[in-house]
Amino acid sequence: MYARKKINNIGFISTRLQGTDGVSLETAKWSAVLERMGYTCYFFAGLSDWDEHRTTVVPEAFFDHPRIKEIQSQCFGKLTRSSQLTGEIHHMRVQLKEALYDFIRQREIDMIIPENAITIPMNIPLGLAITEIIAETGIPTIAHHHDFYWERQRFMINGVGDFLSFAFPPSLPSIQHVVINTPANRELSYRTGLSPHVIPNVLNFEEPVSGFDDYNKDVRADLGLEEDDIFILQPTRIVARKGIEHSIELVNRLKNPKAKLVISHFSGDEGVAYQERLRNYAEIMNVPLLIKPEIIGTTRGLNPDGTKRYTLWDVYPHADLITYPSVYEGFGNAFLEAIYFKKPVLVNRYSIYEIDIEPKGFEVITIDGYVTHDVIHKIQYILTHPEEREKMVEKNYEIARQFFSYQVLTYKLMTIMIHFEGLTAYATP
Repeated sequence: MYARKKINNIGFISTRLQGTDGVSLETAKWSAVLERMGYTCYFFAGLSDWDEHRTTVVPEAFFDHPRIKEIQSQCFGKLTRSSQLTGEIHHMRVQLKEALYDFIRQREIDMIIPENAITIPMNIPLGLAITEIIAETGIPTIAHHHDFYWERQRFMINGVGDFLSFAFPPSLPSIQHVVINTPANRELSYRTGLSPHVIPNVLNFEEPVSGFDDYNKDVRADLGLEEDDIFILQPTRIVARKGIEHSIELVNRLKNPKAKLVISHFSGDEGVAYQERLRNYAEIMNVPLLIKPEIIGTTRGLNPDGTKRYTLWDVYPHADLITYPSVYEGFGNAFLEAIYFKKPVLVNRYSIYEIDIEPKGFEVITIDGYVTHDVIHKIQYILTHPEEREKMVEKNYEIARQFFSYQVLTYKLMTIMIHFEGLTAYATP
């Protein structure tokens, strides 16, 4: 049975919509733009702190759910799987598929946007369930891909190659695929024959930057900084690919006792070994390292001990320099945020930066895998010449507004939505 209907309600599907991870951030931006375009957005996730009136939470969709973790642990690092594991995967697939059908029916969803859920196999049953629903209904789908399994070493040896080929990502006629960078476009085309759209990460550069107010005026003090300290901010999680050793070395080589390095986030779900390594390295390099993510959250408020909780947006205005020495990034949210808050930024020229960002003409301080004397000199110059710094950050802001704004995202999404005009016949769930 088929129903032809105009696209009104859009359902985002993700394993997690919480915190400041890249997928959650970009989902929020896409939904904001689509709402401005006249659509109503709903959300399906395994873990969420979003609007409960718009969000359906099914715990088994979360990649860290105990049953999903157990499944995942048996899928990778080996070349075969047991029949019991296959049965458990399909049992969870059926359970999640029923929950997704309920979500689509109850919210009257006309289009779905899986956010990385049929891209990286963090929850194999969820990816299979989404793929089968698309195959069975032909529902218009924009598959938003952030990072693929072949980009992560831990997924390369596995006993689920059949599932990966089937659903990560699937090739079905009602899906329009979107990747966030040019190399992903090339690799996906090479591996699957699919022709995705490239939509980079964006920020709302049309909206004036937030700055100092009565609430965030105490950020420096609460972080343990003096007013005249040089506040160097590493606005990322503590994971090895962020290259935070370079930030520590940079502070050491500035030879200024007032220079302090602040890291904004915890290590997250990738363990604490790297965080301990950084603490030890900072001690060796005699660098003051401030890690206080407990006072930096997604919303303002009070912690249980009565201390203020700030957002990252409260912290950025106080920083003097942003460090972003990543070895690898899918795109670079922290880079855009530094530009948005009109801060000088140091960038390690990771591959996506070289291909998709650098050619736009940004004026930043770059390293090629290591810190040099010339880099230190440039930083010292920028920190002590406010007129030159102002020219630099204003130029960068205008470039970003041209290439990475909500206006750009609106245009690109409009192009995809036009594709679905007249193609909205799909099976009623």
